[in-house]
Amino acid sequence: MGIPPAQGARVRAIRGFLLAFLLLPTPLAAQQSYLLVVSGLSGEPRYADRFHDWATTMMEAAQDRWGVSQDNIVYLAEKTDRDPQRIAARSTRENVESAAQEIAGRASSGDLVFVLLIGHGATADGEARISLPGPDMSAADFAKLLDRFATQRVVFVNAASASGGFIPELSGENRAIITATRSGRERNETIFGEHFVEAYAADGADVDKDERVSALEAFEYARHEVARVYEADGRLLTEHALLDDDGDGEGSTDPDPRAGSEGQLARTLFLIGGPTVVAGEPPDPGLVALYGEKRALEEAIAALRLRKDEMSTDAYEQELEKLLVELALKTRQIRELEGKEQ
Repeated sequence: MGIPPAQGARVRAIRGFLLAFLLLPTPLAAQQSYLLVVSGLSGEPRYADRFHDWATTMMEAAQDRWGVSQDNIVYLAEKTDRDPQRIAARSTRENVESAAQEIAGRASSGDLVFVLLIGHGATADGEARISLPGPDMSAADFAKLLDRFATQRVVFVNAASASGGFIPELSGENRAIITATRSGRERNETIFGEHFVEAYAADGADVDKDERVSALEAFEYARHEVARVYEADGRLLTEHALLDDDGDGEGSTDPDPRAGSEGQLARTLFLIGGPTVVAGEPPDPGLVALYGEKRALEEAIAALRLRKDEMSTDAYEQELEKLLVELALKTRQIRELEGKEQ
């Protein structure tokens, strides 16, 4: 039995008001995001240009559009003299390990660690690898690095060719692993990276219109854009991106959170800025706690939306209204504590 028209209109009106209220900007967030961009060997000038463009586009979007602190962004590349202001060091194995260690020392429990690999990949002796200056790094090497983020949430994106083999090695709890290809046999150059970073830098990926781009939305946007480009060029699709976020070690080319577990975690992972505080002063513990409660409510709403098709319309609308009201009240508490105007 559905909701009567009058009640349905009331629910929609309340929801519209609450969403408008909740979308007002709030400068402090309990979660911080850390972005590590690793651009490997290019082989040719055209690839060097392309890889650098993808890397800087992602960094600029993270900082300028999504509020990630510049201090939380690390860019390692083949040659530092290309952009010495932004490239922290060469993308050697040693420097990648050092950067990961530094982030692990700073990231708090619940923070988001976002790793983006750009370059050429291969599979040698059964191991998936990415080509770096000096010794290459394998999927197993990166798996050891990710073990340092046991209490953080991780988005790991390998946009290189022959990257599919990274999923079985890196798959785990609280991790969304994305690869540009579904196996090591897809060795041709990929364009997935271009469209993945575009999802964060341009409009079009925010399908649910919540003014954020989730890892799932970025994956879906890039996947569809890749297919569109290949079709427009009259070429056979030679790269099939995968996403794994349920820890089973098997990626999906078409994750559907409503049909199964694949995609449910990625749907909740957002590249967003962290606390804005006075230099040298830690965030107010009360605010941090409130933001943690706020995020829990947001995750509860996301989980409820996944169960929408399993519920009656009235039960779904009533539960959604309840959670939205709680979220609005929590947001008001935060703004009052911050001294913001309502």
